[in-house]
Amino acid sequence: MRRYIIFFLLSLLTATSLFAQNPYVMCEDTCDHIHGLDMSRYQGEVFWDAVGNNSKMMYVYLKATEGKDHVDVKYKHNIEMAHHNGLKVGSYHFYRPLVPQAWQLENFMAQCRPADQDLIPMIDIEVMPKSMSVDAFCDSLTKFIVLVEEAYRQKPLLYTYTNFYNRYLVGKIDGYPLMIAQYTAHEPRLADDRDITMWQYTGKGRINGVNTYVDKSRFMGKHGMREIRFRRRGH
Repeated sequence: MRRYIIFFLLSLLTATSLFAQNPYVMCEDTCDHIHGLDMSRYQGEVFWDAVGNNSKMMYVYLKATEGKDHVDVKYKHNIEMAHHNGLKVGSYHFYRPLVPQAWQLENFMAQCRPADQDLIPMIDIEVMPKSMSVDAFCDSLTKFIVLVEEAYRQKPLLYTYTNFYNRYLVGKIDGYPLMIAQYTAHEPRLADDRDITMWQYTGKGRINGVNTYVDKSRFMGKHGMREIRFRRRGH
């Protein structure tokens, strides 16, 4: 009897070890934080039932639009299936500084409907045209952020890279929650020591249900889901 108990315990330990090492199941970073995914058409066909079964992935941000009239071809399908499989979902717009802000807002609002959102809208900021000065770029961006805030009646989440923020955005977007992308083992730290709500820590994550790399993020410190919950009051 003792031999069987020892065999059972060894088997259990082996299975646990394999599970912990499987990047398709577990988070690559610490699993003590709430994690999520950022996804678009680049992930191809997603098996959302498998993604939804992964308890470590608590939310997902989906690319909805870009610039004046680009719509992610997978957006409508992805948001429907993500909801169907129990994930908290938000949508984001890839900002193009040279495109009029009103046109971009119209494009985003046509896809990112309040009734479909669990999470506040996110603006992806990572393009700085060579033809623009930093002041002109920041003025353009700030106008768009304000338009999104007024349209959805809540502050959007702003996504950018550590280096991009430090070079162009210090002191320009204070008061808005940040998701910072930095693909290193060390937590990001901004030049002005601003608080960071979320950290996208890898662009080469793996998870069951997705056959390509996927961006993974997590909350920082004591930040949590309540801070990015979409408030529907007033819509």
